[in-house]
Amino acid sequence: MSIEDKLVELGITLPTPAAPVANYVPFVISGNLLSISGQVPFGTNGLEYIGKTDADITPEDANKAARLCAINLIAHMKAACGGDLERVQRVVKLGGFVNCTDDFTGQPAVINGASDLMVAVFGDKGRHSRSAVGVNALPLGVSVEIDALVEIS
Repeated sequence: MSIEDKLVELGITLPTPAAPVANYVPFVISGNLLSISGQVPFGTNGLEYIGKTDADITPEDANKAARLCAINLIAHMKAACGGDLERVQRVVKLGGFVNCTDDFTGQPAVINGASDLMVAVFGDKGRHSRSAVGVNALPLGVSVEIDALVEIS
């Protein structure tokens, strides 16, 4: 099954990748590595899942935010690959940041929202190394931000 067919099966429509909001580029290709800048939970209604995990939003909603970040990462993969997601050879690493209370320790479960989607979409090529870090704030008050390193052909 193609990656596009898998997205349809999962009910995912990729958005137009968001433009940078500061002095950086959305992605960089160096050799066969694609580095994608951190993506926030930007959905059809704008920014979603605003606030601190375990105070303003639940860990379950933060997991949904991570999934939305992953959808935005895949949209950038598609743009970087000239529209051909079959060029993705491996999701190498995800870096996950969770805006959370000082005593929250469930960052891995939150970032699973992104990790699980990468495996669902790309199969074994979606299995990756990762970081899941708690932070005291993220840009625009979002609950989650995730960046990616991807091998492409």
